[in-house]
Amino acid sequence: MISNANLLCSTCLRSQIVKSNVPKAHRRTFRPSSNRIRPITPPDLASLPKASPAKHYTRTRRFLRRLAGATAATGLLWLYDRQYKASAWTRSARTFALGILVGVDYKINFRAHPPLADSIEHLHRRSAERLFELLRTNGGLYLKIGQAIAMQSAILPPEFQEMFSKMFDDAPQNTWKEVERVIREDFGKSPEEVFGVSFSGEAGRGVMERTARASASVAQVHWARLEDGREVAIKIQKREIARQVGYDLWAFKVLAKFYTWWFDIPLYTLVPYITERLMLETDFVNEADNSERMKALVRNDSRLNGRVYIPKVHRELSSKRVMTAEWIEGIRLWDKQGITAKWHGGWRSGSPGCQNTPLDPPSQQALDSVPHNHPENEKLKPPRNYWKGQDGKGGLGLSMKQVMTTMVDLFSAQMFLWGWVHCDPHPGNIFIRRLPSGKPELVLIDHGLYIHMTPKFRHEYALFWKSLMTFDNKTIGDIVRGWGINSPDLFASATLMRPYTGGDGSTSSELRKGLEGKDEQERAFEMQQKMRKGVREILGDETKWPRELIFIGRNFRIVQGNNQFLGSPVNRIKITGQWASRALVESPDLPLNERALNLGRHLLFKFVLFGSDLIFWFSRLKQVVGLGRGMEDDIEQQMRSMAKGFGVELNHGVFEG
Repeated sequence: MISNANLLCSTCLRSQIVKSNVPKAHRRTFRPSSNRIRPITPPDLASLPKASPAKHYTRTRRFLRRLAGATAATGLLWLYDRQYKASAWTRSARTFALGILVGVDYKINFRAHPPLADSIEHLHRRSAERLFELLRTNGGLYLKIGQAIAMQSAILPPEFQEMFSKMFDDAPQNTWKEVERVIREDFGKSPEEVFGVSFSGEAGRGVMERTARASASVAQVHWARLEDGREVAIKIQKREIARQVGYDLWAFKVLAKFYTWWFDIPLYTLVPYITERLMLETDFVNEADNSERMKALVRNDSRLNGRVYIPKVHRELSSKRVMTAEWIEGIRLWDKQGITAKWHGGWRSGSPGCQNTPLDPPSQQALDSVPHNHPENEKLKPPRNYWKGQDGKGGLGLSMKQVMTTMVDLFSAQMFLWGWVHCDPHPGNIFIRRLPSGKPELVLIDHGLYIHMTPKFRHEYALFWKSLMTFDNKTIGDIVRGWGINSPDLFASATLMRPYTGGDGSTSSELRKGLEGKDEQERAFEMQQKMRKGVREILGDETKWPRELIFIGRNFRIVQGNNQFLGSPVNRIKITGQWASRALVESPDLPLNERALNLGRHLLFKFVLFGSDLIFWFSRLKQVVGLGRGMEDDIEQQMRSMAKGFGVELNHGVFEG
């Protein structure tokens, strides 16, 4: 009690002290409230409003579940496609998406004054860029299709020509691990067992470079020296091609079908034949068969035997995806300096390996390096360039005229005499060697793409060519209409790759109609519309149209491009015409009395060709004095001048870039 009282007194004392120190105006008096403090009580549940049901967001949750499921499924499909289909599904989807985009773009903007493009040229340029990126990204067979497009530059807008000229660059090569898997899958053995080589430096065994010497769209080539001293080129198909090719060609067919319907151009009927040929390119057994057949045809022709060489195929080391052939030391056709520069290899000597001369083996230093080499950067083959001299500026010392004459002779014989035509003679597939006699030898490789001409079609084509040279318009018309072609003049110009001046001019007159009084953009649009109509006229009756003409035209285009690239050293048209006329005399498929009649016509035809010689030598004279670049360039200039009058720009620089 005492303690509580003391506590109360001390509290009161402190209150008084504080109160005395606070001014009166600021003092507050505490008066207890008269109201009672009521305790807080919860409301009656019955008085509250009814609770609203909880929101479940059913549609949102369903959408999110579907989105997650679709994302997971897409991811799984992508992983499966990448792992087991070599991204074939992804490539096809990419192709369809871009194909539709380009098709819609042309449907909207292909007009004299495009609504969503600066001009038709701008439309062509962006479409070319899109297609080029698609082909390069997809790779494989798409690069082969791109090269086929590039070879048709005569009928493509300049924007496509410029972009697609890059299609002849080397393709990326696969790793050695992938190469080894292909060999094991085809032979059931390792590369060491199949080819008798060693990657550990084992004495007495052969050697093989694990880095490719060349890489193309479908395959890559490795050099090897076998135990017995033979040097071989081992062509190995890229592993992904087998899984991609079916889907790639299917996508090509679907897109062609879509464009046929969308743009009203009858192209789809040609597609099955094209895809069949391209499919055969992936079968190396077929390529080996073609190679051996061509080797036999060349060997049995006295005019070409000794001038043309087909490398030997080693069947025991070949399969459906691996082809082993004789290694060739030579100069590519595009190396003009290497072909014509002075020879330093010695008198009565030829190129290394020519006429089965032995090739010097790799150095001991190179052999000792094998166990330590990185598979992606291995070079073992000796350079063998002693014939270039000490300064390395020498060459084969050959005449371009002889080289190109041999080439035109070979492909003319294939077309008019044998009916067995190599359809990919671009400069990368042709080597040039020097014989001990000092003359050139043409080596033809890559025999995957061939077409066969029936005797009937071969005779008609030879007569067609001969008629072109003599302006026999009735025969030309009869033949091409039998092929279902409704425009002889246009087809004749396309075949000659120059304006055909011997016709009635009806095609040219029709093309020029309606161009007067229009500006440049309108003329270009109108002309390109008529060119589309011209394509329909050439295709004409699709049931009669010979599918072989697709690849024959490709062959002619490449040979013409080669001659032009080398400076037009020969009169290609005259040589081709002579072979066409001669084939009608020599063909064993024709009756003897018809061949006798053709002999008399052939002698007369040779006299007629004298006029072609005058044109050729006039072009050569202008070239010598610096007023021209050769007959092929003069012909091209004529085509360009004719096309420019129609509002079309032509550019034939196939191998430029």
